[in-house]
Amino acid sequence: MRAVIVVPSIVLAATLLVAGCAADAGPTSTASSAASPSSAANPGATGPSASAGTSAAPAGAPDGGTTGGTFSATDVAWLQLTVAMSERLQPVLDLVPDRTTDPAWRRLAARVDDACGADLVRSRRLLAESGAPETNPHEGHDMPGMVTAEELTTLRDTTGPRFHRLVAAHLRAHLTQAVRIARAEQQAGANPATKALAATVVRDGTAELARLDQLDRPPGTTSAR
Repeated sequence: MRAVIVVPSIVLAATLLVAGCAADAGPTSTASSAASPSSAANPGATGPSASAGTSAAPAGAPDGGTTGGTFSATDVAWLQLTVAMSERLQPVLDLVPDRTTDPAWRRLAARVDDACGADLVRSRRLLAESGAPETNPHEGHDMPGMVTAEELTTLRDTTGPRFHRLVAAHLRAHLTQAVRIARAEQQAGANPATKALAATVVRDGTAELARLDQLDRPPGTTSAR
């Protein structure tokens, strides 16, 4: 039996967010260890600092409500991963209005789309403020919570109840992983504005997961709308 490694939150941030994006890594290969929920929710854990490579933020009060301060390697890596995950989810959300007439599913997709878009804008602004390269280090990588090209092709060819099931699975995977890594950023990050964004991701993601649970119920049960 394979041992499950529980990684302290600060080590999780250093490994998952900084070096955990191996090219062509499948979703299950990373999720079972580095992205374990128990490791992301261990506020008392100790470990090597992930903020060794901090860079000074530009002077002055930036626009959009952000604050000054330094950005640790964890902050930058979390922001980069948040951008990559949000960009990968967008094509899924774009399909919902044309694939379903169910108002509850449309409302859910619209809320997630709005939150995802706002997070994307803030993440890109903070990355620019940090001085990080504009290139996406996760380009072409299939990581936990990301929809693969093959899955998106299948979704585009699907309608009806099966479409709802697939969308629910993709949304749940994305939101669950987004909340996990945002909690790690809250615990191990350094920049106040980046940690505030992580708190927003946790709050909104947790709320949408609860709504998704109401919609994605087994046949024959009643969903609250």
